[in-house]
Amino acid sequence: MQEITKEILKEKYLKGDEKHINDVRERVAFALADVEGEGKAITYRLPFYNALKRGFIPAGRINSAAGTGIQATLLNCFVQPVGDSMIGHENGKPGIMVAVEQASETMRRGGGVGYDFSRIRPMGAKVKGTHSSASGPLSYMRVFDAMCQTVESAGSRRGAQMGILRCDHPDIEAFVAAKAKPYTEKELSQFNISVAVTDEFMLAVRDEKNFDLVHPAEPSDDLIAQGAYCRDDGLWVYRSVNARELWEKIMQSTYDFADPGVVFIDRMNEENNLAYCESIEATNPCGEQPLPDYGCCCLGSINLVEMVKNPFTPDAYLDVKRLGETVHYAVRMLDNTLDLTVWPLEEQRQEAHAKRRIGLGMTGLADALLMMGLKYDTDSARKWAGDTLRMIRDVAYEASVELAKEKGAFPMFDAEAYLKSPFIKRLPVHLRDAIRKHGIRNSHLLSIAPTGTISIAFGDNCSSGIEPVFSWFYDRKVRQADGSVKTYRVYDKGYLMFKEHMGIEDDEEAMAAMPEHFVTAHEISAEDHAAMVAAIAPYCDSAISKTVNVPEDYLYEDFKDLYMKAWEKGLKGITTYRPNSQVDSVLSVSNDNPAGTDETQPDDSDPDRRVVLKELPESPTTTLRWPKRPTSVYGNPSWTFVTDTPHGKFATVVGHIENGHNHPFEVWVNGSDQPRGLGALAKSLSMDMRSEDRAWLKMKLDAIQKVVEGGAFPVIIGDNPPFMAGGAVAAFARIVAYRCEQLGVFDYDNDTPVVDALMSPKEPKTGETGTLSWTVDVKNPNTGDDFLLVLKELELPNGQRRPYSVWMAGSYPKAMDGLMKSLSFDLRVMDVAWVGMKLRQLLNYYEPQGEFMAKDPATSKGKLWPSTAAYIARLLQFRLQRLGLLDADGNAVETGMTIEESTAPDVPTNAVAGKPCPECNSHTVIRRDGCDFCTNCGWVGHCG
Repeated sequence: MQEITKEILKEKYLKGDEKHINDVRERVAFALADVEGEGKAITYRLPFYNALKRGFIPAGRINSAAGTGIQATLLNCFVQPVGDSMIGHENGKPGIMVAVEQASETMRRGGGVGYDFSRIRPMGAKVKGTHSSASGPLSYMRVFDAMCQTVESAGSRRGAQMGILRCDHPDIEAFVAAKAKPYTEKELSQFNISVAVTDEFMLAVRDEKNFDLVHPAEPSDDLIAQGAYCRDDGLWVYRSVNARELWEKIMQSTYDFADPGVVFIDRMNEENNLAYCESIEATNPCGEQPLPDYGCCCLGSINLVEMVKNPFTPDAYLDVKRLGETVHYAVRMLDNTLDLTVWPLEEQRQEAHAKRRIGLGMTGLADALLMMGLKYDTDSARKWAGDTLRMIRDVAYEASVELAKEKGAFPMFDAEAYLKSPFIKRLPVHLRDAIRKHGIRNSHLLSIAPTGTISIAFGDNCSSGIEPVFSWFYDRKVRQADGSVKTYRVYDKGYLMFKEHMGIEDDEEAMAAMPEHFVTAHEISAEDHAAMVAAIAPYCDSAISKTVNVPEDYLYEDFKDLYMKAWEKGLKGITTYRPNSQVDSVLSVSNDNPAGTDETQPDDSDPDRRVVLKELPESPTTTLRWPKRPTSVYGNPSWTFVTDTPHGKFATVVGHIENGHNHPFEVWVNGSDQPRGLGALAKSLSMDMRSEDRAWLKMKLDAIQKVVEGGAFPVIIGDNPPFMAGGAVAAFARIVAYRCEQLGVFDYDNDTPVVDALMSPKEPKTGETGTLSWTVDVKNPNTGDDFLLVLKELELPNGQRRPYSVWMAGSYPKAMDGLMKSLSFDLRVMDVAWVGMKLRQLLNYYEPQGEFMAKDPATSKGKLWPSTAAYIARLLQFRLQRLGLLDADGNAVETGMTIEESTAPDVPTNAVAGKPCPECNSHTVIRRDGCDFCTNCGWVGHCG
């Protein structure tokens, strides 16, 4: 075994006192055999163990948890139904919030989840209960996205999600556009997304016809006035689009941004063995299992490397006897898994036991082809692969019939209806006769899944699934228990066996000796990638996870033709990957370093993985002229702008100093209708104004203007055309930016030390393997705030953990999103003194009737906090202290920041005794003109 194999085996699968791969096999074999009961358990322990040694690899969760007592599901993925209601059930589907709860429980137990969001009414649909318009499925997908980021699944993994929307949903164009963005700006980062494409749509694309976008929900009166109407079948036509143009949008997004995928939903239902009793609307996150509501994947793979005898010789052959025996017991083991597993939801247990779906597949195909002397991208290789899966299919179905004789057919079995399935009709006559006579234990038996770490740990890094070899060898970095990183040279199993067969140790010599049939994924054409899927698809009753790799310079016209050909060939779906600057390359091989990996990616082998930063900027120096607002006995000029929002009015006030240049130094908001959280943002933004770095201020304002709270409204400022603000925060930021422009703040160049000190101008993204974050629940009963505060963290080159983004999920004033976006920028300033000052300023931020009791995270003692925003500041401060970045007083442990103090008089002569001031700590706060006002420093607080 390679060192990396031992490492991954130890990290993920060895439990308790286990030391060796066979210890895992024994544990799993005994646990699955015990399902047979006392009388038969001893009979099956050894056959099950031998099947595991001979090449059956159960899915990772089975190897990890079976026989351990861990309360995690042994199944990989599920489909979660989502209805068109907030709570309760609608037409048998759980409401959105019920679905969120169920999906979070599934992920917590270790399962990934797929959803069809098509039932959610489109944007602009009528919501009769509240006399309002619907916000559409995308808005609710963001809720699921936030939930997925929050929930840590069993085994320190983030949950995987697949989001599907039908091609005829009125919001399909917005759905496609949601991820048609550079990787650093994408929405729905926790989702794979796919369009469920119908045959009707594909015919319309081919014939260049119009296509109706429809939904059962009634449109708003405005949409009806614009032409929406009800068809004879009861569906509302929101609008018609040119099918070819919509297809182009899907294809262009997939070409440029690797999303969305495409599933041919009609083909999935036509080929479904259970079309007579269920409807397929979604798949699991990797797409190899089209599943009904609450359906699950019970997966395992046959390692074909173990089935080839006399490898790399003219006498190489497939050991059919060994293959058959292994498949026979694999079916029984997967069937037993359905009875052994912990079920996150009772609905999932009922669904699985009614149909007993399993998914046996194969892995190591590419290596087996090497051993057989077959070139992956040839007809002979495709025929061998198809014949092999056909043998697996026939043995699996025969084994399931034998199980039915012994234990009974699956409860939903209907012989006549089942035998009408197109897939079942392709079985040999003797199998169909046996099914008719005896029934069958499992409704479905085959699925080609990605095999990931199980191919490393249990196949010694054999080629994954039916994918070609990615690279003959590469380097993989794995974090050790002490925090250090160890680099392993990882060899493809087939290549390693070839070196041993040839008696060659040196890689250069081995590469030179390679026969012509040794090819990697990058040397295989896109058409040949797809052709392998087409060759084996007829023998798979579920679906196939296979990525069609295309080079960056692959022509768009040829690219989109792949999808049309896939539909014409009767495939159930297709997934492509085209590396380019817009998408994230998880693993890459360069000419200079054939074993290289992208060091900015989280290591998939690291259960405590974080985004890793390659390079650090310098710390800012002389960046903050006034840590607090400057004071003057003569006062200062200010400018006020009143904003009329759909929810009321508020005033934005910008104060400045005329000191050679007009220098804005503070902003606040007044008015009883101001959104909660906006004042805290203004307080934090005032410190940005007092920096000498004007580019930093502009960057902040530009970003905050993009905050969307729902319910856009126009804002007219001066002679400018109307600005459509996504909410009060966006309007506020645009107003402040306008005033700064009036004052000429951005008209001249100056040093940009804060901008230069940013770790990253945009928030670093995690990649599909995810990253860990620090989270805490916050509840303010006085205001109704009840949310999760999430702090994403990355790793600096020196190993230091560093927070870089903060956001909230749950019930809170949406204006707080502006503060979170602003603080996320502050967190990414290299010198932690910057955000340290911001947090100290917010600790005393007060909201009338916003005080509440909560425990100080450092002492666990209850304390009265002046506002939700102040408590958030304390939580962030605490986390930075725990990471060794701030001291007990909230000051930076190390800093290169220089602060130039204001030379204005500290205390005006008219200071008046009053309450403590959160800005200067003097007891000089009085009420003036309905507002809290500090007669010492001029701080203005909330105005009632």
